[in-house]
Amino acid sequence: MWLIAIACATFASTVGGGLLALRLRDQLHLILGFSAGAVLGVAFFDLMPESIGFGGGASPAALLADTALGFFAYLVIDRLAPLHAAGSPPTGRRRPLGALLLCLHSLLDGVAIGLAFQASRAIGIVVAVAVLSHDFSDGINTMNLVLKSGAGRRAAGFWLLADATAPAIGVIATLFFTVPRNAFGALLALFAGFFLYLGASELIPESFHAHPKALTTAMTLVGAAVIFWAVRLAGGA
Repeated sequence: MWLIAIACATFASTVGGGLLALRLRDQLHLILGFSAGAVLGVAFFDLMPESIGFGGGASPAALLADTALGFFAYLVIDRLAPLHAAGSPPTGRRRPLGALLLCLHSLLDGVAIGLAFQASRAIGIVVAVAVLSHDFSDGINTMNLVLKSGAGRRAAGFWLLADATAPAIGVIATLFFTVPRNAFGALLALFAGFFLYLGASELIPESFHAHPKALTTAMTLVGAAVIFWAVRLAGGA
């Protein structure tokens, strides 16, 4: 029941971000700043400590290597096509490739939620909070990416719906497979790397783009603090 509700929430969060991108484009830096802090907070305060707790005999050095692997894996995905709204608009075949990669990225977010719930409800809830905030920014990026490429609103709406559906599919897919408990340490460390990349390389730069940095920095710190206390209250730390 939890997973179905969260799957619906991820859909609503992505669509909400995309629709808001059409209306309040000059006010989104504060939301993106908060999202950056939330995503980084989950990596630092929840996933990395929990990966050590679930280590399954793996050394901290090996788990940190898994975190690095997750970080660089997302780096490769990010560089395959222009995933950001800023910069030169993509053209030709690269435009749908960029949108497709955003959908893949969102699918992995949904899988992360489902597998986190397999570890424990506390971990699942904290990861879901971070993914929901990140999905909101995904909706913004998807809409901006497609519109800035020269496509019309109909095409942007199509890709927004595809990106909104992807995390829900990822969440639901985890109902049909499980991961051995001794593998959870490496898996959580890998997801920590994903979240570190998303926060540091995507959300923080997007929140700073053409806006004063003091307020967005404050919002990033608030986002991290909220996750810190959420982890403590959930018993995840």
